[in-house]
Amino acid sequence: MTFLQKAHISIVSHSCIDSTVTKLSKLWDWCILPLFSMLLLGKAAKLFGDVELKSWLLFFIAARSSVCSQVLLQVEICEIEGNIFRLKIDEATPLRARYKVPDVLTKEPTTQRLFISQKEAGILVLSSVSEDYKLQVTANPFQVELQSKGETVLSMNSNGLLYFEHLQPLPCDRKPTGENEEAASDSCKEDLGLWQEKFGSFLDVKAHGPSSVGTDFSLHGFDHVYGIPQHTEALLLKNTSDGDAYRLYNLDIFGHKIHDKIGIYGSVPLLLAHKPNRTAGIFWLNSSETLVDISTKAVPLSSGSAAEAAKQRAVPLTDVRWMSESGIIDVFLLMGPTAFDIFKQFAQLTGTQALPPLFSLGYHQCRWNYEDEQDVKAVDAGFDEHDIPYDVIWLDIEHTDGKRYFTWDKKKFQNPRKMQEHLRKKKRKLVVIVDPHIKIDPTYTLYSQAKDKGYFVKDRNGQDFEGICWPGSSCYLDFTNPEVRKWYADQFTFKTYKGSTNILFVWNDMNEPSVFKGAELTMQKDAVHYNNWEHREVHNLYGFYQQMATAEGLIRRSSGKERPFVLTRSFFAGSQKYGAVWTGDNTAEWSYLKISIPMLLTISMAGISFCGADVGGFIGDPEPELLVRWYQAGAYQPFFRGHSNMESKRREPWLFGEKNTQIIREAIRERYVLLPYLYTLFYRAHTAAEPVMRPLWVEFPGKIETFGVENEYMLGNALLVHPVTEQEAKAVSVLLPGSEEIWYDFRKFKRMEDSGTLKIPVTLENIPVFQRGGTVIPLKTRAAKSTEWMIDISYELHVALDTEACAIGELYLDDGHSFQYLHKKQFLYQKFTFQKNILSSR
Repeated sequence: MTFLQKAHISIVSHSCIDSTVTKLSKLWDWCILPLFSMLLLGKAAKLFGDVELKSWLLFFIAARSSVCSQVLLQVEICEIEGNIFRLKIDEATPLRARYKVPDVLTKEPTTQRLFISQKEAGILVLSSVSEDYKLQVTANPFQVELQSKGETVLSMNSNGLLYFEHLQPLPCDRKPTGENEEAASDSCKEDLGLWQEKFGSFLDVKAHGPSSVGTDFSLHGFDHVYGIPQHTEALLLKNTSDGDAYRLYNLDIFGHKIHDKIGIYGSVPLLLAHKPNRTAGIFWLNSSETLVDISTKAVPLSSGSAAEAAKQRAVPLTDVRWMSESGIIDVFLLMGPTAFDIFKQFAQLTGTQALPPLFSLGYHQCRWNYEDEQDVKAVDAGFDEHDIPYDVIWLDIEHTDGKRYFTWDKKKFQNPRKMQEHLRKKKRKLVVIVDPHIKIDPTYTLYSQAKDKGYFVKDRNGQDFEGICWPGSSCYLDFTNPEVRKWYADQFTFKTYKGSTNILFVWNDMNEPSVFKGAELTMQKDAVHYNNWEHREVHNLYGFYQQMATAEGLIRRSSGKERPFVLTRSFFAGSQKYGAVWTGDNTAEWSYLKISIPMLLTISMAGISFCGADVGGFIGDPEPELLVRWYQAGAYQPFFRGHSNMESKRREPWLFGEKNTQIIREAIRERYVLLPYLYTLFYRAHTAAEPVMRPLWVEFPGKIETFGVENEYMLGNALLVHPVTEQEAKAVSVLLPGSEEIWYDFRKFKRMEDSGTLKIPVTLENIPVFQRGGTVIPLKTRAAKSTEWMIDISYELHVALDTEACAIGELYLDDGHSFQYLHKKQFLYQKFTFQKNILSSR
C-alpha cells in the first residue's frame, strides 16, 4: 500500500441545511486555510445552529505540490441512539464515488439531535441529548474529543495522523505541452509507481490510483485493549511500536503461526478498550486491507513544569492508528459504558448471533474425507457401538464429482438420499462442503449458467477471473452482486441440488477467497466486482456474502420455516447473523490448543458467539493425551467439532484405547447434559448480544487481575472453565475472581474454601469447571445418542447459593429447529429464583 505522509488539514464550515460553502480566499503557505474563521461570522449561527440529526464540518486536505490543489473533504458527525457516535469522512466531490461498505449494518442507524453548547474561534462543542456526552471539535489542528461527564474518553487525530488519499486522474492522462513536455513525461513515469504495485510476479494496477485512508484515536486512561480478530494471538492486544501492525486481510494460511499479527481467515474491525470503570469500543467500517497500530504509554495526570509532572500520578494512554487501503473513513465510537453495553451497541449496528438449530450445538464428526457411503455408515455405527453421543457427520471436498460443488461422486456416493435417510432414522444430520470457486467445465451446469449470466468476478481486462483451486482452473462467483446471491441461494432447493434432503446443511470453506498460485494465495486486488468495484475494496466481505447467500438458500428451501446451519471459514463484522465460524487450519500441538482459547474469546467479543476450533488439530496426529484434553476443552466451547486432514491418521474417538475412549465419551456426554444451559446462552446471545463464551474481565470488570487472563473463561455468567493445556499436568493454577464471590466445584457440588488464585490438582479424567454462587444452571439428567433423542429426557437444576443464600437462573426452550419461536412466539422462557429457602419459577 502507498500512504501519503501526514497531510495538512484545513476546515471551513458547511451547512447541511442550505448547502452553502463559504470558501476563504486567502491561502496560507502549504495551502493551510484560516481555520474556522467562519465561526466568527454572523452566518455561523445558521451553519452550526440547531442542525437536526447531524452536524457537518468540511475541510481541505492538500499534499505538498507545486500547484496547491484543494480537495474538499466532508466530515459528518452524528449521535446514534444508545451511546454511539459516528464519524464519516469522504471527499465532497470525488472523481468517482468511493466505496462505502453496504449490507453489514442491519439498517441505517437512527440519529439523534446534537446541540451546540459552546463555540469560539477554532472550537465547537456539541452536546448529546442527555448532555452526558460532549464532542469538542478543534479546527487547527483538526481534532475531535469525546467527553463523558467532563472526562475525556477518547480523541481522534490527537497525533495528527489523519490522512486521506484523494482520487486523482492517471498522471499520464495529463497532456504536457511546450518546454515542460519531457520533464513532465519523466515525472509521469515516476508517478505511475503509485498507480501500480508489484507483488512478486503479480502486477496490481490501481485503476483509480492510490486511495488509502487512516487516522488515529487516543484512548484516555486505558491500557488494556482487545478485539480485531482474527489473529493467532494473545487476548490482550500488544504494543506494536517495535514490530508489525495487526493486519486485517482475510487469507488462507495453512497451519498459521502462533503469535503472529498477520491476518488469517476472518476480519472484524472492532476494538474494545477496558479500564475498571468503563469499556469503550471503536468499530472501523472498512472492508479493504487494514492495518492497526497500537501504542500504550503512561502520561502525567496534569500539565505543568517537569518537576510537577514527575510528582503527578501517571495515567495510561493507548493510541490506536487505523490504516485502510481504500474506501472512506466511517467509524463508530461505542461508549458503553459497560462491556455488555458495547456488545449491545455493536449488535444494534451489525445484528445479533443467529439462533442456531439445537442439533448444531451437539458434537460434529468431520474428516477430510470420509471415503464413501459405507464409511459414513461405519463411522455412524461406531458412535452407537461405543455409546458416544454425536449429531452430525461431515463430508469434505472428495464427496463431489471432481470438486464440482452441488454434485456427488457417482461411484462413492451412488445413493446420497438413501444415506441421508439412514442418518435421519438415527436422528442425525449431514453437513457437506460448498466452496465458492467453480470448476471451469462447460458441461458443468453451475459453471455454464454462471458463465452465461455473467456472474463471475472479472479480471482488470473484463474477462472472467481465473484462478487455481481444488478443481484446478476455476472461476469465482461474485457474491457482492445481489442477483448472484439470489441465484446461488436457489441452487440449494431440493429440486436443483439433486440428492440433498432437509437434514443436509452446509460448510463454506476457502472463501477468503483462496486462490492457489495467487498473490498471498488470494484474488488479485485489481479484479473487478459488481458495479465496477475493485476487489481491493470488498476483499474482507467475500466470505461474509457467500455465507449470507448460503444461509438464505437453506431458509428458502424450507419456505422460510427452518433455521439454517452454515459454517464459514472467512468472516467479517455481521457474520454472526448467518451462522458459525471456526479458527481454520490449526495443528495437532499443545500450543494450538492453548492459543485457541484467546482466539475464540476474541471472536466472541466481536459479536460471533458461535465459534470453535478443530478438536485435535486439523494438521498432524495428536498424541492421545492432547486429543483427550482437546475434547474436554471443546465440550465447554460454543462450536464442537473434531476434524482432521487427509494425511492425518484416522482419529474417531474410540481409536485410542479403552481408557481414552472412556474419558472422551464422558467429555462428550457432559456437553450433551449441559445443552439446556448452552441453548439458553445462545438465546441470550440472539436477543441481548451477550457472548456465550466470555473473558473473565467481562463478568468481573473491576478486578484488574482478570484483565489479561486467557487460560480460563466464563461460559455464560455461571460457569468458569479452565482447560488443561500443558502436557502431563498434575495441577493447574486457577483464578476464582472476587473475594465476595462463592465458587463451587461443578461436578462434586463442593464449595471452594477460598477465592483468588488456587492450585487445583488435575487428573486426565476431566478439567476444572466451577459454578458461581448465585446462579441456577438447567441441565438434562443424562445424555443420549443425539440431541433429538434427548427431547423427552427430564431436566434438573443446579442451584449454587451466594453469600445471601440466593440464586437466579434461566431456561429457554423451543422446538429446536424452526422459526416458530420468532413468528408465532412458540417458546418457553423460564426464570428461576431461589430465595429464603424457596425455589420459584416464572
